[in-house]
Amino acid sequence: MTSERVQLTEEKLLSDNWYILKRFTFNYLGRNGQWTTQQREAYDRGNGATILLHNPEADTVILTRQFRLPTFVNGNESGMLIEACAGLLDNDHPDDAIRREMEEETGYRIQSVEKIMEAYMSPGSVTEKLFFYLAHYTADTERNAGGGIDEEEIEILELPVSQAMNMIRSGEIRDGKTIMLLQYLRLQQLNEN
Repeated sequence: MTSERVQLTEEKLLSDNWYILKRFTFNYLGRNGQWTTQQREAYDRGNGATILLHNPEADTVILTRQFRLPTFVNGNESGMLIEACAGLLDNDHPDDAIRREMEEETGYRIQSVEKIMEAYMSPGSVTEKLFFYLAHYTADTERNAGGGIDEEEIEILELPVSQAMNMIRSGEIRDGKTIMLLQYLRLQQLNEN
């Protein structure tokens, strides 16, 4: 893999225990016209998708709460995190993957999902690109139990948008993708008024 300014010279597998961690050696052409040899590690867990379910009539959203070990080891006392529904693509198209994840995690079956953006969430160390979606639900939307599969224990929360926005300010919601989705929704609402 090469470009005008980057030439990969070595790729070394460091771990494939959970996902894939590799160390890359590459030549990089700086703005000064000089080539330098550098090394970086990149964690590849695949691409993912996330969705915010919004009920426009009640102005509520569906979020989840679950244990996230990396947050626990980085100061989140309980390890519990409030988030928008999300998951890996697992070789599916993002539209299909997010419908699958939405049903597994929240129980909601919604066919009409709107892709709103794509973003690299931690580009300094993780290869993952996240596809962001928004979907509408009502009290009549078809749903099953949700709550995750296998060892997942996912609590489903239905919150007023105003409360969710306050939870960002208070630090109760600290997940980046969730904050981005809630802020996107709030901006859309402000633009409609």
